[in-house]
Amino acid sequence: MKSGVKSIGARIAVSYVAVLITAMIVFMAGTAVVLYLQMRSQLGHYAIQDIETVEGLMSFTPEGELKVNEDYHNHPESKLVLERFLEARAADGHVLYRNDRLGKRSLGGAPAPDEGVGGYSEHSAELEDGTRVRMVSRRHTINGQPVLLRLAYSEGPIRTSVDELLGAAALMFPVMIAAAAFAGFRMSRQVLEPVQKITVQAERITSRNLHERIPVNHTGDELDHLAEVFNHTLGRLEQSFQQLRQFTADASHELRTPLAAIRSIGEVGLHRNGSRDDYRELVGSMLEEVNRLTSLVDDLLMISRADSGAIRLKYTTIDLSTLARDTITLLEPLADEKEQELLFTTPGEVLIAADPTILRQAIINVLHNAIKYSPPRSVIRTEVGPDATVTIEDAGPGIPPEHATRIFDRFYRLDHGRSRDAGGFGLGLSIAKWAVEANGGAIGVAGNTFRISLPQAPPSPGV
Repeated sequence: MKSGVKSIGARIAVSYVAVLITAMIVFMAGTAVVLYLQMRSQLGHYAIQDIETVEGLMSFTPEGELKVNEDYHNHPESKLVLERFLEARAADGHVLYRNDRLGKRSLGGAPAPDEGVGGYSEHSAELEDGTRVRMVSRRHTINGQPVLLRLAYSEGPIRTSVDELLGAAALMFPVMIAAAAFAGFRMSRQVLEPVQKITVQAERITSRNLHERIPVNHTGDELDHLAEVFNHTLGRLEQSFQQLRQFTADASHELRTPLAAIRSIGEVGLHRNGSRDDYRELVGSMLEEVNRLTSLVDDLLMISRADSGAIRLKYTTIDLSTLARDTITLLEPLADEKEQELLFTTPGEVLIAADPTILRQAIINVLHNAIKYSPPRSVIRTEVGPDATVTIEDAGPGIPPEHATRIFDRFYRLDHGRSRDAGGFGLGLSIAKWAVEANGGAIGVAGNTFRISLPQAPPSPGV
């Protein structure tokens, strides 16, 4: 695994730290706001309780001056009262009383029409010197005279508590970030360790050791799934390489035989003094081998194009019975040479969706195979079934069960009577299998009977 900022491990660690930092900032900011609001609400609650106490301690002197009863200084709550800002105003707004702590500062101007009416008016305010306070106002009657009482607490202690909280968080912030970075790095290494093992193992695998596989931890997680996908891919690659090597070896072997025959015939012709008819016979033998070689090359080219996906099928709705009948007519001259009889039965029209050119090649190959390996003056039966099947039964020796699954492999031939001398290369049935499967069907063999099954076309609208 590459190190550095661009590595996945580093990005995971950085992302983890970034998310943690964001979460911590949001958490601390939210905590500070909630703490501030709760303490301010509590401060207002105390102010409401205290203003009720102060109402009972205030009275007017005979000279009309509002004062606080001195006796309350002996009250247990006197010290708390002395830490508050207290102001009383008449209905017209002029100041009747300010405690010593408030001094010449004001808790507000003339009373608002609804201030302190029917209950307590609570809000934050700022004094002339910038002091933030939480103030409670209430209308009260003292000695029959309406008075607006304003009592406030400084919000300084609240802000101090919030600042201390944020300060403590700021001191712990670097430690927590360092711990988070370490934990994120360790976590990323643990998470990516299986990926690193997969990478190392994958880098070791080449075309020479495709049999090796990626280790699977069997934990059932996504990395296990990734390893299994790699292994399935390697399995398909291994199978493809094996098929390619086998195909190359078989093709080379098959090409070498006609080329060796052509060379041998040519060398014989060069070292003998024959008549014109002798040389014509030699050239005819060479042309026969060339034709066999051309047929093999054509088959190899078709297989190569099929494997590469270069052949594009054009599906259309066709009558399977008509297609089979035309194919039989095409191969009748070959059967006539061996005095064979081609019988054909059909229930009538059987519609399928297929590429007629490709499917015809499959039927030709199977039927040609039946003609080739059936004895002279025998009967070959072809039957189209209403379930879109084509059954071809020859009179040959049949396919033993142990060879039934391999008979469609490329270059595969049986020993008894199915040799190169009969003109085959072991490619016809493999091409037929590809052609049938390319049209969505299946092909199988049991003894001397080949069966092709094809998907039926959907019924036409209105039928």
